[in-house]
Amino acid sequence: MQKIRKGDKVVILAGKDKGRTGEVIQVMPKEDRAVVRGVNMVKRHTRQSQSQEAGIINKEAPLHLSNIAIVDKDGKPTRVGFQVVDGKKVRVAKRSGDVIDG
Repeated sequence: MQKIRKGDKVVILAGKDKGRTGEVIQVMPKEDRAVVRGVNMVKRHTRQSQSQEAGIINKEAPLHLSNIAIVDKDGKPTRVGFQVVDGKKVRVAKRSGDVIDG
C-alpha cells in the first residue's frame, strides 16, 4: 500500500516549486516519483506525429516522493501512517489523526 496515491492533494516541500500545492496525476512506485498537476513544469521540444503537432510544449516532470507531502485538513503538510479500522488497513494523517481514505 502506497502513502501517496493518484488524486491526493499534496504540497511541495523542496525545489523550485516549494510551497505550491496540486493534485497527483500519476505515481511511479518503482522510481519513487510522482507527477503533480501544474507543478515542476518543463518545456519539451517535440517532433510532429500523427497525433500532435511539432513545437515546444509545457508538461509536468516527475518529482521525488520525498519532496512532496499530503495536505492535511488545515492546509499544512502531514506525514502518513497506517492503521487497521474495522478490519481494513487505511491511511491516517499523523498531524491530525484523521483517516485519509475510506
